[in-house]
Amino acid sequence: MGWSALDPTTARETPDTWFPMKIRILVTGGTFDKKYDELTGRLFFKGTHVPEMLRRGRCRLDVAVETVMMIDSLELDAAGRAEIVARARASAETAIVITHGTDTMVETGRALADAGLAGKTIVLTGAMVPYAFGSSDGKFNLGSALSFVQVLPPGVYIAMNGQHFPWDAVRKNTATGCFEGV
Repeated sequence: MGWSALDPTTARETPDTWFPMKIRILVTGGTFDKKYDELTGRLFFKGTHVPEMLRRGRCRLDVAVETVMMIDSLELDAAGRAEIVARARASAETAIVITHGTDTMVETGRALADAGLAGKTIVLTGAMVPYAFGSSDGKFNLGSALSFVQVLPPGVYIAMNGQHFPWDAVRKNTATGCFEGV
């Protein structure tokens, strides 16, 4: 298989060629990016871990990382969701991964789906444990989301725990700490 200089934002695989695709990662905060203050025992935001996660994961994809906001998803309101939708709409890339808090991922998925972003594959992902803790599921979920965004058809999805779900066919099971289809 060879590489093509075609527009990477719309590239797809054909039987005899592979065209690379550029992926936009929109960072919105959530547990994914929380840090721990050892003195106060509080979690807080100071910046995104995504570039470090991509480096440590030896990511070889063409990605652009854009921080939209750094917020706990429980504090995310309609204006915040509108900003996420606006950034997804403005993205030249058709493959978009959004890092997001797990508590309100489905609500943001609804806002993105209702926006009618035709031709774009959007995958929301997050973490149940902050990346800074070392035992986080964040790196695995980010890697899964990056894989899914390359192969799923246009639409809005949630990728957690190595699985992908349509945004409107998933829920967070707080008893198990996993996402599951509904």
